[in-house]
Amino acid sequence: MTIQAHSLDQRLYLDVNHFARSTSWLHSVAAPFALWIGVVILGAIIIAGWWVARRATDPLTAVSKAIWVGVACFISLGANQIVAHLVKRVRPYYAMHGVEVLVAKAHDYTFPSDHAVVAGTVMAGMWLVAKRLAILATIVGLLLAFARVYVGAHYPSDVLGGLVLGAVICLALAKPMIAIIKVFVRALSKTALRPLVQAKAST
Repeated sequence: MTIQAHSLDQRLYLDVNHFARSTSWLHSVAAPFALWIGVVILGAIIIAGWWVARRATDPLTAVSKAIWVGVACFISLGANQIVAHLVKRVRPYYAMHGVEVLVAKAHDYTFPSDHAVVAGTVMAGMWLVAKRLAILATIVGLLLAFARVYVGAHYPSDVLGGLVLGAVICLALAKPMIAIIKVFVRALSKTALRPLVQAKAST
C-alpha cells in the first residue's frame, strides 16, 4: 500500500518509516530508547555534570549551571505544552494511516516533541557545564530525536522544533537563572551540606 505524502515533512517521515520497516532487528532497542532510555541517559548526564562541577575551579558557579540544566528541562516542558496546544498538530499516525508505529499511540499533540525539548535543553545546557559531557549529550539527544521519528511518533519537524525550543529557552534564561540559583548554592556551601556543591574546602 502506497501512503500519500502531502508535504516535505510527511515525505521525510515516510522515508524514515520505510527505513524502520526494513530494520526490524533494531525495533527492540529503538522503542525503549525512544520512550524512556534516552531520557534516563540524559538525566544521568545532568547528574554527572553536577558531580564534575563540584570539583571545578569555581564550583559554586559550575554547580549552579548544572542545576540550571535540570531546572530548565521542566521550564522547557511547560513552555512546550503551551506551544503544542496553540499549534494543535495531530500525531502522524492519525494523519496517515498504515504507517509503522513501534510504540503505544498517544492522543496528545505532536509539535513540538516533549522528548526533543528535553534533549535540546540538555544538549545546549551541558555546553555551559562540561565539554565532554556536552558532546555525549549532543549524541544522545540527536539519537533520541531520530528515534522518536523512527518509532513513528513524530514528524521530523516535531523533533527539530523541540530541539530548538529547548535549546533557546535554556540559553536565553541561563544568565539570570544561574545567578539566582547561585545564591542558594552559596548558602548551601556554608552548611553541613557543603559537599553537595563543593568537593573540596575553599582555601
